[in-house]
Amino acid sequence: MSLFGNWSYPTAIRFGAGRIAELAETCQALGIARPLLVTDRGLAGLDITQNALDILDGAGLGRAMFAEVDPNPTELNLDAGIAAYRAGDHDGVIAFGGGSALDLGKMVAFMHGQSRPVWDFEDIGDFWTRADADVIAPIIAVPTTAGTGSEVGRASVLTNAETHRKKIIFHPKVLPSIVICDPELTVGMPPAITAGTGLDAFAHCVEAFSSPHFHPMSQGIALEGMRLVKEYLPRAYEDGTDIEARAQMMSAASMGATAFQKGLGAIHAMSHPVGARFGTHHGTTNAVCMPAVLALNAPEIADKFDTVSAYLGLSGGFDGFRAFVAQLNDSLAVPRGLATLGVTEDAIPDLVRDALDDPSCGGNPVTLDTQNLESLFRSAL
Repeated sequence: MSLFGNWSYPTAIRFGAGRIAELAETCQALGIARPLLVTDRGLAGLDITQNALDILDGAGLGRAMFAEVDPNPTELNLDAGIAAYRAGDHDGVIAFGGGSALDLGKMVAFMHGQSRPVWDFEDIGDFWTRADADVIAPIIAVPTTAGTGSEVGRASVLTNAETHRKKIIFHPKVLPSIVICDPELTVGMPPAITAGTGLDAFAHCVEAFSSPHFHPMSQGIALEGMRLVKEYLPRAYEDGTDIEARAQMMSAASMGATAFQKGLGAIHAMSHPVGARFGTHHGTTNAVCMPAVLALNAPEIADKFDTVSAYLGLSGGFDGFRAFVAQLNDSLAVPRGLATLGVTEDAIPDLVRDALDDPSCGGNPVTLDTQNLESLFRSAL
């Protein structure tokens, strides 16, 4: 099987091993002459990043890079990135890395020309219409992990450094114009990050499929995304050089983020405040929260997941699916509780309050309130 293609849904995606070689051509296709590559500190010195800069430099596009990106990026990172963008007189952004770098890069492209603070564009109602769409810079996304799917998303998650609360910033033009999905860039991910990012993709698919909102295309994408994770995440975890598994997981990541246009739910409503307050890895936190959320949502989703189990080749319907989730987490060395990630019981009231403010609540099949969220956090602790 040749895992190679050009896709245009939800945006233009150049998919296949070795396609990072097309980075300069991609800039030229968007009219970018002075790109700023935004990545995180850990990636800045790695060969894959230096190779990308070499490709740009060789085409006369310079090798400008901004790498002051935290694992849960804040408005302070954003301000520094905007300053670098303006100082270099850049005309486009290459968001290069995992979810944090992709989200921050997209925000630099979005915010560099805006006159209002970033929080004015939170994903509430029509707040996005406050933005001046004409000054949003073109964005190229190059994921180096397979999980968040931010490369095909119209939003970024940003943590407020003062309140320690995560906010989703949305605008349709934050969707990257071109994505390069090159599975060779993910080969160096260590097993723990492979697991955490892969389970993030799985959580996106599970929550999108569970959401009561109507979006049949997303429903189908979520179902196949779950199958890809089931089949290929264990392989990528066991052998990081398995390029077929890496490619299929990159597909699952983009599929999960496309599918959750249908909605997210309690898993993300919980993991966002946990990550903001305790600095946990987002995908791993999702995985830890999933069993408790499945139990809460069972009355509303059990029949749906009978179909999922059949499609995934699992026996036992919804209960079989829940057993599979527990087994998958254990096989990937995922902690069994939030306490293992450093979450403390005394933080639960604040976590519940922040979770109720998270827009992901709206996609949960069971209406979330203070009581059931408190029970969820205690179950997941």
